[in-house]
Amino acid sequence: MELSTLLLMRQELALTAIILILLVSEIFLSKENKGVVVPLALGLMVLQTILGFIPIDYGNLFGGMFQNSELTHLMKNILNVAVLVLFLQSASWLRKDVLEQGRGTEFYLLILSTLLGMYFMISAGDFLMFFLGLELSSLPLAALAAFDIYKKQSAEAGIKFILSAAMASGVSLFGISMIYGVTGSLYFDEIAAAFSFGGLEVLALVFFFGGLAFKMSLVPFHFWTADVYEGSPIPVTSYLSVVSKGAAVFILTIILFTVMKSMQDVWRDVVYILAILTMTIGNLFALRQKNMKRFLAFSSIAQAGFLLLGIIAANQNGMAVVVYFVLIYVFSNLGAFGVVQAISLNTGKENIDDYEGLYRTNPKLSLVMLLSLFSLAGIPPVAGFFGKFFLFIAAAGEGYYWLVLIAVINVTIALYYYLLVVRAMFLRKNDNAIPLFKSDTLLRVGLVICVLGILVAGLYSPLYEYIFGLSAF
Repeated sequence: MELSTLLLMRQELALTAIILILLVSEIFLSKENKGVVVPLALGLMVLQTILGFIPIDYGNLFGGMFQNSELTHLMKNILNVAVLVLFLQSASWLRKDVLEQGRGTEFYLLILSTLLGMYFMISAGDFLMFFLGLELSSLPLAALAAFDIYKKQSAEAGIKFILSAAMASGVSLFGISMIYGVTGSLYFDEIAAAFSFGGLEVLALVFFFGGLAFKMSLVPFHFWTADVYEGSPIPVTSYLSVVSKGAAVFILTIILFTVMKSMQDVWRDVVYILAILTMTIGNLFALRQKNMKRFLAFSSIAQAGFLLLGIIAANQNGMAVVVYFVLIYVFSNLGAFGVVQAISLNTGKENIDDYEGLYRTNPKLSLVMLLSLFSLAGIPPVAGFFGKFFLFIAAAGEGYYWLVLIAVINVTIALYYYLLVVRAMFLRKNDNAIPLFKSDTLLRVGLVICVLGILVAGLYSPLYEYIFGLSAF
């Protein structure tokens, strides 16, 4: 195999090298110098993100098991940016709570290992590569959920996640085995050509879809989400909510639009029902939440329901708007979680009532949270408005007018509970408001990137056109 051909896996090889560098540093760094791992990991992730934006050749490897295209390259770049922002936001938490326990390197190794698995999922050309990537991206997440070893809730979160993930993986694998039994192949191209409408094919589709619906927290596969989000450390919650979910959305969209295109009449009906259930139940449960992590957990469930409006379109416009919306969701959700982390780290407070009067003591953090929530709610002119607008256009273009109407009603419900947090910060008075504090510099840089992303992704209209140009399939 020539080097130029192997470089089709440039991002995967570079990320593997980063993991090995961090592993070697853990071996040779003394206990007093463990803090070096934070700038080292951050610097390496910056290089990885920059590397992702350098043009690359496109093609396939290993007989078609690994495929690279402009669209998959863009998807990986979006995940890179999300992980970079997460590293910026988590630095202060690591220095305060984790490095003194000698466990900082493990956090980075687990995060990057899951990211590597997501790379392979996105570039998979057959179900064997896909399943290897799925397992590589799932197993370290259980350790991350239980990373706060001195808290009972964190251990509980890890157990709940690993049991749920094992069940979901088993269900997906059973569906894949049915697909192989029907078509006699694991390669996506061959399956797409051989797949036809039949009872076993429909059952295989349902099982496979159910496994990925778990990772996306679609109703009724969402029961693990709130408890795991609440019990996990906030950086891990951010990762689960943004990067893990984004990768699952990408691979599900690719497989449905290409491998299972011939079955779209079936899976469109499934997506239609799940979209309504996920949007509605996610929003109704979010109304009742008092803890910010649980609040954002049910908010993320509702956002997954909105994403299904792009998937149900099953065309180039649908693919483009899904990628565009995930990009916006990355900045919006990381912005909200970044503020929650800053407040929790400095005060230990995580309830919505604790945010009363926050604008009077910490106006900058309040404005970041305001922009993030407005983007999640879909209020113009921030990016979330354009993301939801394009989702509605994609679904309406295929004649799903009732679904769009239900989505608009759910947007109104979501706006109400997002405004509850805004009201607490800006309109409520509190004699014991969270005092003024100064966040870590890296955390502030991460929040600035999120704010810029929320504003630029909405106002820079050629961005959607660029993504649309890459989304032909």
